[in-house]
Amino acid sequence: MAAVTAASAMLLLTSCGEDTAAAGGDWKPSKPVEYIAPAATGGGWDTLARTSSRVLDESGLVDRPMRVVNKPGAGGAIGWSYVAKFPKDPHRLFVTSPPVLLVPLAGESDQTYRDFTPIARLNSEPLAYVVKSGSPYKTFEDVAAKVKSSPKALAFAGGSGPGSLDHVGLAGAVQAAGADASKLKYVPFDGGGEALTSLLGGHADVAVAGASEVRGLARSGDIRVLAVSSAERSSILPDAPTLTESGIDYEFDIWRGVMAPKGLTDGQVAYWEKTFADMLKEDGWKAESKKLGWTDAYLGSKEFGEFLDEQNEEFTEILTDVGLKK
Repeated sequence: MAAVTAASAMLLLTSCGEDTAAAGGDWKPSKPVEYIAPAATGGGWDTLARTSSRVLDESGLVDRPMRVVNKPGAGGAIGWSYVAKFPKDPHRLFVTSPPVLLVPLAGESDQTYRDFTPIARLNSEPLAYVVKSGSPYKTFEDVAAKVKSSPKALAFAGGSGPGSLDHVGLAGAVQAAGADASKLKYVPFDGGGEALTSLLGGHADVAVAGASEVRGLARSGDIRVLAVSSAERSSILPDAPTLTESGIDYEFDIWRGVMAPKGLTDGQVAYWEKTFADMLKEDGWKAESKKLGWTDAYLGSKEFGEFLDEQNEEFTEILTDVGLKK
């Protein structure tokens, strides 16, 4: 999977900020902006929407209110289906992440990412593959070897349904390690917290969740992090090896970004590109990102769109291999 290093991300941020400043024209919001979080309060999308709206407001980068509206359901499809009803409207945005690709591929959404305007990718964090501290499995290679020899022997807990984010991040890693991902015993839960509770309760052998979700349990010693899915070690889980360090050629980022309805003008896209690029430079954003374990991974509209095309091809292959592509 293509990954953006910290250095290249900063170059993209700088160049995109300059380009969009020149291309942005005079357009700016003329009324409050409806900022959709396609999930309930408290999750990753809600946190991103509320954090970014607060920073944009406090910094004065947007001089109209950014009103966060939660529209949960259908893995995010309820929220982005709502936005799709307002083509050419630059006063409606929604936060997004891999489910905008995965849910349509699984046949659970009438819209795909191509029905929207990519604005910017903002940040990312890796998945973490974890076991209880007393587990006999010391590395991800140990887990993969067990799956090869006895595919149904291990129960894997994830915080999203079959074919969605955690499952795909797990299946891709298992497949890259040479095991048959279609035979995994995957048990979905409603969020990473429940998946980790299942692990601690002895109801699962391995769990997969975002690095920020496992950080507390890793520090307390309740769990062991076998690996993280990023190209480089995570700043919040510095002792955990990457999959590539373990000899498994696979990377998976939980990227997050912002999209808008289809049909925005170049000037409207440029305004929002520059606004979010400038937001990432704000001290308030940097402080929140550090606290939440986010890594800035900015891509402007064009680059974000190309990234989505690449990810869609990769996810199509993985979902096909595990029998979940519709």
